[in-house]
Amino acid sequence: MELITSKKFKNGEVFAMKTSDGYLVELTDTFLPSYTKDAIGSKQNFLTSTKLGSRADRWMIGVSCMSGCPVHCKFCATGSMKKWRALTAQEIVEQVEYVIELNSQNPNNCFEFKINYTRMGEPFLCIDAVKEAIAIIDSKFSNVHHYISTVGIKGSDFSWIKDNITLQVSVHSLDESRRDNLIPITNKMSLKELGSIRTGSNLKTTVNLTLVDYEDFDINLLKEYFDPEFFFIKLSPINVNAVSEANGMGDGIVEGVSII
Repeated sequence: MELITSKKFKNGEVFAMKTSDGYLVELTDTFLPSYTKDAIGSKQNFLTSTKLGSRADRWMIGVSCMSGCPVHCKFCATGSMKKWRALTAQEIVEQVEYVIELNSQNPNNCFEFKINYTRMGEPFLCIDAVKEAIAIIDSKFSNVHHYISTVGIKGSDFSWIKDNITLQVSVHSLDESRRDNLIPITNKMSLKELGSIRTGSNLKTTVNLTLVDYEDFDINLLKEYFDPEFFFIKLSPINVNAVSEANGMGDGIVEGVSII
């Protein structure tokens, strides 16, 4: 892949890349202090100081599994791209290798090395490539955790989500009609179906809520759908962009991440 541009921030960098056939891809390189790993135990995920740690602590690479995305979430700029395609397993792996080579650091020596399949695309619409990429990455590094985010495509097989692979389900609303509006792809699982997911992961399944409506948070309903024994709740702000603003959304109702 070819680098188009990048932007650095305090604890990492975001890259715009281009495939050999001209498709755009986004990836991120971030790090956090080791203590943020214990978000569940501390019941919050805020930084306790201005010290941001290093890649020797928690090193996270966010990869795209598609260029563009057919899901078209109402607060995500990716869906506005005029064309999209699924990436190959090798194109996914190349993103990881690019960031590693750029930093000249061995991921096996990190406190945590994590690959987040959370940038462009819906992993379960190109799941064979994602699974192949995971196998390749696992063969190269001994200290890696894979974190896969999905809106919950109907008919998906979650039996392979185990050990060092963790699932995140994108909910964004506890009202089915509002969720259909925010995530307009039709072949997605209902809230009840998402709540029935069980995996063999070392970690609980994450429920990701980018809440755009103040009234759309009901802790009792949340617990009814998602048993705390199997799920952990993450509240995420909106990364404001032209699409979210065009749909009348600001930065959401939270400024950080809270754990329930």
